Amino acid sequence: MPENRSSHPETGLSPMRKETLITLSRRTGFSVSTVSRVLNGKANKYRISEKTVKLITEEANSRNYKPSLLAKGLRTQKTNTIGLLVPGIDNPYFANIASTVISETSRLGYTTVLVDTMGAPDLERAGVESLVSRMVDGIIVVPSGQEPDALESIDRNRTPVVLIDRYFEPTALPYVTTNNYEGGLNATKYLIGFGHRDILCIRGVPHSMPARERERGYLDALREAGLEDRARIAGNDFSIQNGYLETKFALSGSARPTAIFAMSNTILLGTIKAIKESGLRIPDDISVVSFDNYTYLDYLDPAITRVSQRISEMGALAVKILLQRIEGTGNDDAKIQLSPQLIVCNSVAHAHGEK
Repeated sequence: MPENRSSHPETGLSPMRKETLITLSRRTGFSVSTVSRVLNGKANKYRISEKTVKLITEEANSRNYKPSLLAKGLRTQKTNTIGLLVPGIDNPYFANIASTVISETSRLGYTTVLVDTMGAPDLERAGVESLVSRMVDGIIVVPSGQEPDALESIDRNRTPVVLIDRYFEPTALPYVTTNNYEGGLNATKYLIGFGHRDILCIRGVPHSMPARERERGYLDALREAGLEDRARIAGNDFSIQNGYLETKFALSGSARPTAIFAMSNTILLGTIKAIKESGLRIPDDISVVSFDNYTYLDYLDPAITRVSQRISEMGALAVKILLQRIEGTGNDDAKIQLSPQLIVCNSVAHAHGEK
């Protein structure tokens, strides 16, 4: 197709005004379609001369032209953006998930729009609808609710969805998560191996999948050791305050636990504070194991034994599954659980009287 040069005069628009294909067309004297083809890398296909390409490109660069993603999305049905929803960016664990996903999508040419749902299902629903209205190509979500229906409907009818960290049982949605049952089982077995019989488990949000699975692992480990009647489960939130209050209460009674299994790094911090306030020492007076792995745990005194989740692999796999689904080449049934690793440090000692 030959180049179509228009006769629109210079508009004299202020540089502060947003540059568009129309203003570039008027400024260069070429048709909107020619300008669009050049800026979309289709000059060769439409036999547009190098001179014209150079003129249009230089003018666009000098005016700091930025294409409208929404307009581009309407034309191509793709915006190269994805949505990411997490329950609380103030939690280091979810901040790490967000960082991993954003880094991976950026490497692959996508922009990530982050939404903090604060763990509220209604805010999650509003966030998903907002992302869909912005024509994101796909969504990765750490679900906060208990029912998959709304997310499954979005996935089925509008935008691909991949779950990360948590999943629904059952669900048609693909997911990548830690094998939380295995982590809870191994952490509790480790404590039992040191002779602990009175192990307090401080859990997170009871209805959340990670808390349920870690609790199930804890209970099965006790059952295998013939200690099911010694089970002690308390708490209802993945927070520092929850760890502090439940530990404070447990240490105030006569039946003091010899070990505590904290279900998250945030719970752990509250637990440590309560133990120190009670004048006890870790691990001489009480042993501690935590879920989640962070470098700062090695700098506590003592360094904390913990269950490490493979956050980098989790984020990379979730992005890979989502982008393949966006391209129509992925496995819609992908359901992946990654085995955690027990990192042994110095926060566990033999229970008194046990060797």
